[in-house]
Amino acid sequence: MIRCMFSRKLPKLYSRVVHQILRADRQAVCFSTDHCQSIVGAGGTTTSHKKAHHSQVPPVGRNKYCTQPAEALVVSPCLQDPKEDLSQHPAVQRLFQGLKEGHRASLAESITLVESVHRRKRAAAEALLQLVLEHLQQKRVKWKKPSAFRIGLTGPPGAGKSTFIEAFGKFLTDSGHKVAVLAVDPSSSTTGGSLLGDKTRMPELSRDMNAYIRPSPTSGTLGGVNRRTNEAIVLCEGAGYDVILVETVGVGQSEFVVADMVDMFVLLVPPAGGDELQGLKKGIVEVADLVIVNKADGDLLPAARRIQAEYTSALKLIRPRSHVWRPRVIRVSSLTREGIPKAWDRMTGFRNKTWNSGELDMKRRRQHRVWMWNHIQDSMIKLFRQHPGVQRLIDGTEDRVMRGEITPGAAADALLREFQKSPKISNPEPKLDEL
Repeated sequence: MIRCMFSRKLPKLYSRVVHQILRADRQAVCFSTDHCQSIVGAGGTTTSHKKAHHSQVPPVGRNKYCTQPAEALVVSPCLQDPKEDLSQHPAVQRLFQGLKEGHRASLAESITLVESVHRRKRAAAEALLQLVLEHLQQKRVKWKKPSAFRIGLTGPPGAGKSTFIEAFGKFLTDSGHKVAVLAVDPSSSTTGGSLLGDKTRMPELSRDMNAYIRPSPTSGTLGGVNRRTNEAIVLCEGAGYDVILVETVGVGQSEFVVADMVDMFVLLVPPAGGDELQGLKKGIVEVADLVIVNKADGDLLPAARRIQAEYTSALKLIRPRSHVWRPRVIRVSSLTREGIPKAWDRMTGFRNKTWNSGELDMKRRRQHRVWMWNHIQDSMIKLFRQHPGVQRLIDGTEDRVMRGEITPGAAADALLREFQKSPKISNPEPKLDEL
C-alpha cells in the first residue's frame, strides 16, 4: 500500500526536481557585460535583468557581482556577441583580483578555467591570461627580474620525485618562499582517467599555507606535460608564488618537453640509475642543468657516490648548452634532508648567472615561440578532422587502410590533398543553444 502511494507520488517529485534544475539553469550567471552587471544592494537583493532574458533572479549574497564559479560563466542565455571583450567582464575581473591578492581559491578556479576545452571558456581563459601577463610585465619592469623561478623536475619511475619535492618544498617555505607545485599524473591508456594522488606523498607540504599543490592529468601527452601546464605556470606567478616546481611523470630518455617551459631543468636519478654509458646517451641527460642523485642514505650511500662520479665524468664529455653554466651532479637524501640546502644553492647560482648574462631572458623568449607553434600544431589537428572534405572521406579511407588496400602514407597524402583543396575552413562560434 505504502509502496503504491510512493510510486504515484514519485513522478510528481521528479518533475518538481527537474523544474527546479531548469529554473536554476535559466537564472545562471550571465556572461554579457551589457546585461549582467547586477550590483548587490544593501539588502542583499539584485537589480533586475532585462525581462527578455530572465524573470526573477534570486539574491546572490554579499558578493559584489552576480557571479558564480567560472564553470557557470558560459551557459548564459544573455550571450549576444561571441567576440566581445571578456577581459572587463565581472567574473574575469573577480578571478584576476583574487590572483593579485594571492587567494588560493581564485588560483584553483583559474587553473580549472584554463584547463577547459569549451570554446567559450577558452575565450574567458585567454582574457584572464592576458590580464595576468600584463600584470607580470609591470612587476618585471619594476623589479628588473622575473617574478618567479620555474624549475622542472623529472626522472625515471622510482627516483623519488614526490618525496624530494616534499622535503625541498618545506625547506623553501621555511625560508620564506611561496611554492607552487604542478604535479602531472599519467592518464590511463584504457579509461583515460588519472589517479591524481601526488598530494598523498606530500602530507606536510599539503598543509603548508605557503605552498600550493595542483595535480593534473597528462591526457595522453608525451613528455608528461600538456599545453595547459604552461598556462598554469603563468597563473601561479600571477598569484605571487616565487618558486614553481613542475613535476612530470616518470619519463624515459626522449620525453623532456618540460624543458621548454621552465628556467631550470633538473633530472633526478636513483642510486641504481645506470652507468657512465647511460649518462653519455643523448637525450634527457643532455638538456639537464642539474643532476640530483636521490636516496643517498643508508645502504644506498655507496651506490649513490658511485653514480655521482660516473655522471660527473659523463657530463664532461657533453657540450654544455650555456656559456655561463656547466651542469652539476650532487647527492641528496630526501629522508634525512641532507643535501637539500646545497641543491637550492646550485639552483640560485644557475638563476643568477643566466639572468645576469641575459641567457634566461632569451630562453623565455624562445620558449614562448616554441609553445606558440605547439598550440598551432594542436589546433591544426582539430581543424583537419573538422574539414568537410576530410570528414566525408575519412571513414572509407580508414577502412581501406585496415583492409590493407592502400598504405597509411598514401591514405594520409590523399586526405591532406583534400584538406588543401579548400583553404577557407569554416569554424563558426558556438550558437546560443549549443552552450
